[in-house]
Amino acid sequence: MEKIPMTPTGFTALETELKHLKTVERPTIIQAIAEARELGDLSENAEYHSAREKQSFIEGRIKELEGVISLADVINAAGLSGSIKFGATVTLVDEDTDEEKVWQIVGEYEANIEKGLLNIKSPLARALIGKEDGDSVEVRTPGGLRSYEVLKIEYI
Repeated sequence: MEKIPMTPTGFTALETELKHLKTVERPTIIQAIAEARELGDLSENAEYHSAREKQSFIEGRIKELEGVISLADVINAAGLSGSIKFGATVTLVDEDTDEEKVWQIVGEYEANIEKGLLNIKSPLARALIGKEDGDSVEVRTPGGLRSYEVLKIEYI
């Protein structure tokens, strides 16, 4: 099995979610199923079917998280320097619009565009790997070809 690269922050977030699912969500849904069973005929019991569906989702997510955590390769980028690597926080400027954006290159299970966490497998992240301050990079996006300049590289 292939290791899954992850930052320490992303790994901690997955462990926290797993613990919450096992200690809070799982017992709550088991209780809800027990209460729904007491209502009688299960074939027409919407509460029971809803609780079972939620239980299925929770158990599936627990299995997924356990698998990801077991394959995690936690990479601590703090203290690194130089060209862009996994874990780097990169400030870019769009060469067409002069809009600045800050991205951190992270693993796919912790990626979140709204929070500035860019999946290592994304076209932009792949294009940035190995670049230095001041380098330009062109990326083919669904909206067409985009050009960015690397303003700053940080390892936090």
